[in-house]
Amino acid sequence: MKKIHIITILVAVFIFMMSCSESLLDLNPTNKYTEDIFWKSETQADAGLAACYETLRNTGIYGGGGWTTPLWEETATPNATDYNSSSGFYQIGGGTHDASNTGIINNRWGHSYEGIGRCNTLIDRIGDIAMSETKKTTMIAEAKFLRAVYYSLLINYYGDAPLILEAPKLEHKTLPRTPKDQIFTQIIKDLDEAAAVLPVNAAMPGKPTKGACYALKARQYLYHGKFSEAATSAKQVMDMNKYSLFPDYRALFMPENENNQEVIFDVQYLYPNYCHSFDLINRQYNTNAPLRDLVDAYLMKDGSTIEESADYNAATYWENRDPRFRMTLVWPGSKYMGKTVTNTQFAQTGYTFKKYGIYDEDNQYNKVILNASESDINYIVLRYADILLMYAEAKTELNEVDQSVFDAFNLVRTRAGMPGLQSTDPSLPTYVAMGDQEEMRKAIRLERRIEFAAEGYYYMDILRWKIAHIVNNGPIFTYNYTQKLVRKFTNPRDYLWPVPSYEIQENPALAPNNAGW
Repeated sequence: MKKIHIITILVAVFIFMMSCSESLLDLNPTNKYTEDIFWKSETQADAGLAACYETLRNTGIYGGGGWTTPLWEETATPNATDYNSSSGFYQIGGGTHDASNTGIINNRWGHSYEGIGRCNTLIDRIGDIAMSETKKTTMIAEAKFLRAVYYSLLINYYGDAPLILEAPKLEHKTLPRTPKDQIFTQIIKDLDEAAAVLPVNAAMPGKPTKGACYALKARQYLYHGKFSEAATSAKQVMDMNKYSLFPDYRALFMPENENNQEVIFDVQYLYPNYCHSFDLINRQYNTNAPLRDLVDAYLMKDGSTIEESADYNAATYWENRDPRFRMTLVWPGSKYMGKTVTNTQFAQTGYTFKKYGIYDEDNQYNKVILNASESDINYIVLRYADILLMYAEAKTELNEVDQSVFDAFNLVRTRAGMPGLQSTDPSLPTYVAMGDQEEMRKAIRLERRIEFAAEGYYYMDILRWKIAHIVNNGPIFTYNYTQKLVRKFTNPRDYLWPVPSYEIQENPALAPNNAGW
């Protein structure tokens, strides 16, 4: 059952307004909070922490309301395309973005600092509130985890950024950018301190845990090329013996299976107050339209590529494929919401995604029509399949391709109904020689692309692998190989986003902007 603790904000507002009405001589404002009157009670502390979580649902972070930020992020990769420029991922995918024309570039910077400011304020202000010291310590740990999430987004996308570790002050508006390595060190420090306090099992869904701290550490270590530390952190999660893969890949993303054993940390949504538009985007707007390049990347069910397989038939390209093909994609001629899909139903490329939508070939949701801001499937930030593949990747990059790498990789592969990799029979398409770093690297990168298709992870993957200028340059194609448009990725400029122009206008100390901007 879903629980979202942000509702405590409403409780705090009610209590505060009632208390203000007790005296006509009360000179405090009755229509808004100030720093002087807010941080006084445990209820207000709860509301302050809830506000730290609320930022996760902002458009620049994981996108609630009319935005579907993680789904749109996929459109800046070879996996999908967006025809609508409102979010800015269309410009990023086409290489036409700049420091002022792109909503997501502006919003991610601003909303990350909103979250950081809220976390810093709680950490600074909660100390004087009369409440359980155990609860107080736990709340600070949660705020440190969330601060690490927000700072991780800043350094992953923008590089250097101001490091602020105290409640907002006017002088923060003139701070220069801090080298990202220093921010990275603070992220790890926050996660270590949070992990020392947070429980193994969340007090309620959506709360960070010890495992979430280890998992975010693993991701950040991997993203920044610290492979030994990444392997160690991923192994910490694995050795907890708490998480496991959900047995049904498609059902993993259905509302009835939220908060299952694979989920390490997710963003909680609940209709009607906290919603997004994932279903509408998949079902109708098609602003995350899959590309033929992704379709052709799926392996055959025996582990061979479509180029290698004698069973591949271009006329029925969906047959004999990795089972995740059918569990992720909708294509002309397939069945969706109980009807056969026409060539023009999804006009952008002919395709749409099922993942993060309630609709499938034929299920109980066929007649349920969810429109803008009516969907409430939780968005999974960290899941166990990612941990297993991060471990395999980190060990591979260390050139330590051993049985543990095969084991971690194969858990993900076989859950999907695919044969695992093996190192004994070179005649089979699943063969990778033990210790073969290059072949294992290729297998892991493809596995990440397929396992996490439509989840918004792949953009950062192609950036950190330094292959975006190769795979995101050139034409993109629809279901029948009609060229849709030509993309451009400027190397090395586009490996970092620019700091938004208006931020530099407000604070010239943020200059110079990233190289090329």
